[in-house]
Amino acid sequence: MLKGSKIYSIITGVCPRCHQESMYENKNPYVLNDVFKMNDNCSNCNLQYRLEPSFFYGSMYVSYGVGIAFAIAAFLISYLGFETSLMTSFIAIVLTLVLLGPFIMRLSRNIWINMFVSYDKSTRNKKV
Repeated sequence: MLKGSKIYSIITGVCPRCHQESMYENKNPYVLNDVFKMNDNCSNCNLQYRLEPSFFYGSMYVSYGVGIAFAIAAFLISYLGFETSLMTSFIAIVLTLVLLGPFIMRLSRNIWINMFVSYDKSTRNKKV
């Protein structure tokens, strides 16, 4: 249903151009040895994922914003939703960021590459 949209590519971590293959060698971000390992190219459309050297350093800026969003959500849920103390809310924020760290990193990379590469329907079923 969402295939062909940037949201689909960002959430699933597939190639932003053809949406046919995962960008990551291991789809599970919680395998910490493989969290940064990406395929070099898409086997379907041959998109080179690292558009330039150190391309994904820019995703650190996105990661900061995504981390802040998760921290605010953790605070609102714990402090306002469960009416906990400020210290408990702080602990909830820290736990949220630690537990979701690998997910946030992958999500940030997906957002970053989707800012520069658009979906191209003509590459969808093209094997290179």
